[in-house]
Amino acid sequence: MPVPGTKLRVPVPRRRLVARPRILDDVRRGARLVLVSAPAGFGKTTMLAQWLGSAPATRTAWLSLDPADSDLRRFLTHVVAALRTVAPDTGAATLAQLDSDRLPTVETLLAPLVDDLDRLAGATVLALDDYHVVDDPAVHACVTYLLDQLPAGVTLAVATRADPPLPLPRLRVRDELVELRAADLRFTPDEAVEFLTGVMGVDLTGAQVAALGARTEGWAAGLQLAALTLRGQDDVDRFVDDFTGSHRFVLDYLVEEVLRRRSDEVRDFLLATSVLQQLTGPLCDALTGRDDGAGTLATLERDNVFVVPLDGHRVWYRYHHLFAEALRARLTATGPERVATLHRAAAGWHAAHGVLADAVGHAVAGNDMAFAADLVELGLPELRRRREDRTLRTWLRALPDDEVRGRALLATTAAWSRLSVGDLDGVGTWLDAADAALGRPIAAIPGDPGRVAARDDELRALPATVAIYRASVAQARGDTAGTVAHARRALGLAGPRDHLARGGAAGFLGLAAWAEGDMATAVDTFGDAVGSLAAAGNVADELGATVVLAEMWRSRGRPVQARRLLERALERAGDTPLSTTGDLHVALADVLREHDSLDAADEHLAAARELGEGASLLENRYRWFTTAAGLARARGDLDGALALLDEAAPLHLPGFFPDVRPIPSVRARVLIAAGRLDEAEQALTGVTLDGPASYLAEFDRLTLVRLRLAHDTDGIAEALDRIEDDARRGQRDGSVVEVRMLRALLHQADGRVDDAVAELTAALDVGVPAGFTRLFLDEGPGLAALLARIPNPLGRNAPTHDDVLSARELDVLRLLATDLTGPEIARSLFVTVNTLRTHTKAIFTKLDVNTRRAAVRRAGERGLL
Repeated sequence: MPVPGTKLRVPVPRRRLVARPRILDDVRRGARLVLVSAPAGFGKTTMLAQWLGSAPATRTAWLSLDPADSDLRRFLTHVVAALRTVAPDTGAATLAQLDSDRLPTVETLLAPLVDDLDRLAGATVLALDDYHVVDDPAVHACVTYLLDQLPAGVTLAVATRADPPLPLPRLRVRDELVELRAADLRFTPDEAVEFLTGVMGVDLTGAQVAALGARTEGWAAGLQLAALTLRGQDDVDRFVDDFTGSHRFVLDYLVEEVLRRRSDEVRDFLLATSVLQQLTGPLCDALTGRDDGAGTLATLERDNVFVVPLDGHRVWYRYHHLFAEALRARLTATGPERVATLHRAAAGWHAAHGVLADAVGHAVAGNDMAFAADLVELGLPELRRRREDRTLRTWLRALPDDEVRGRALLATTAAWSRLSVGDLDGVGTWLDAADAALGRPIAAIPGDPGRVAARDDELRALPATVAIYRASVAQARGDTAGTVAHARRALGLAGPRDHLARGGAAGFLGLAAWAEGDMATAVDTFGDAVGSLAAAGNVADELGATVVLAEMWRSRGRPVQARRLLERALERAGDTPLSTTGDLHVALADVLREHDSLDAADEHLAAARELGEGASLLENRYRWFTTAAGLARARGDLDGALALLDEAAPLHLPGFFPDVRPIPSVRARVLIAAGRLDEAEQALTGVTLDGPASYLAEFDRLTLVRLRLAHDTDGIAEALDRIEDDARRGQRDGSVVEVRMLRALLHQADGRVDDAVAELTAALDVGVPAGFTRLFLDEGPGLAALLARIPNPLGRNAPTHDDVLSARELDVLRLLATDLTGPEIARSLFVTVNTLRTHTKAIFTKLDVNTRRAAVRRAGERGLL
């Protein structure tokens, strides 16, 4: 993200400032936070600049904030840019994490930055000016973290019009806070004399200075305005006597006096350019129709007419905030029809120079909604890529509904905004509008060719995008047929290079097949979706989808394959946390729990917790607790498991993914294991074994079978037969294994022990090699008695950690199945021949083979290729 250099430079002070040692001495004593908090016009920025200018041995990282910085990504990008003006290598890890689709936790984001600061020698100050423009809680949380963790040599300085939501009381108690407030910043009588006579050059008596000081209460802006107005006054005493009233009225009066004493050309320049937040010569010329903007700004600064230079080259300026507000009030009062015209001119200039944020703001202020909508369309692809969702929503809200409804791209974006908050009815309304607007001609907008091309790409893919959003609504409502119809339409509309559209469509087809229990189709189709996301370069989404694909493989009865997928995905994620890294750890922990690798599962759960909620999608956060509950049950802590499930329940969000293991039934299984059958029966209220088999009812019914086995076995055999038949049709081998295990318990309850042992043996022969262990161990004493009758029941070709190939070994294995020679494989993988031999030897050992051909054949048998 490009950062304007003007934001990173300490404002250039006037040629002379009033010496204020009483304040500077307080600041220089050092603190974790220097807070300068006072109303506008009290010289907060000047004081910070004066302090920093008096400390040449201190490196200063300066950041002037504006409302756009109330976005966590933008704020941290600009903070790092400021720090890099004094320490060029600072913040690389933090910047890298800002490119992920979903941000990690505050600690994960900022810990590397704190470490970078800790390595700096000497004193450093990070100064944040105009902090009051920030209203994002996430930004405040980051600043709070910095305050808590800053190394001893680093100070944070904040200038603001209102106290920020930071831990000020705690810092006061620790004596880590220096505060400068309006009472501190007010000019004393002596300082007022120095300012009015020495700096502003006004010839006043001591009594007149004292009177003005009393009237303004030492308010710097008021004194400055008074000094400007006093120049040329014939009756100074009368002016001083009349100088009373509230600051607002005094300011209005003084601006009137200042304007009245300027030439017509300067007065018109001031009024015309007052609509701008920042000024530069060419921009001012675009509004005034003249060609003297740069010279006029330089003259105004030289005459102390409230013009603040923003860079050392005197290219960019701004008006003093209060002065600008007064100018705008005067402009509105004297020429209201001109305000819109000026804003439109400013919008055109900013658009032509690629500054879309300012261009949109001015177009809206100028009531040129059609142009504003054009600009929003141009900016959408970049905002989406950078996940600046807050800015996107703000722009949409600024446009009239009619303007949004008439543009297919904007209407589709509005549908997304409703989908993100769960307003399914609102989604449909906006998608209908998008469909109606699809044939509307698109205006040609002059601008950055790259932005225009990105906009045009989105427009081209829009029909497929609309179909995908409709599929998402259908899926959320449980309408499988609708999901499939819309997803297939999206696939038909997407072009070969529309990877995101193709990935989204394939994903919903896979989810629909999963909901129907057709796991072969689900795995194949959703695997295509993951591949499309990878081709699009959306790593976070690709790895998040891998979590879903791994869950599908488990439903198909292949926990080992799920484990391989998740381990490869974590290796691909690397050390930089993504918005889905935590979900990968949780999913792998659950698979490892099923393998009975409990300690390894604990490690991945701990890793997920350390990464925090920023590394987990909202709809997945309940899974940490259900997985932890499974581990607690595996260790015999049934009360702990129930408590964790209680924490999981309120976090569960019904959505796109079929709820194949409902929490109430998971809880019922723990209650059955604890012998609390009445509570289990209550948890299963409404569940029945009657009726045709249904995949979404399967987990509930298999749970009810367990409850019935304890006291009433009528109807269980028929129910298990129906479930097994349906599971075999859907290629859900895991369900088949579970059914056969429960049938073994049914035979045992009926006194048919030999049949029970035979049925359990068949379940073990399929389940153990596939990776099921806790399925059998968690079933309790009844099954344990049957397991005792079977020699080595859980060692029947059971996969161990050593058997599972690493991601790199799988890469080698795939190339071993080709016609490439060893050296050619090594070159393809960018490794040496010796490294390749090491990987090959490990593959042979794990597959228990001695040749390349045998390794390929054995890998095929195990589903590795």
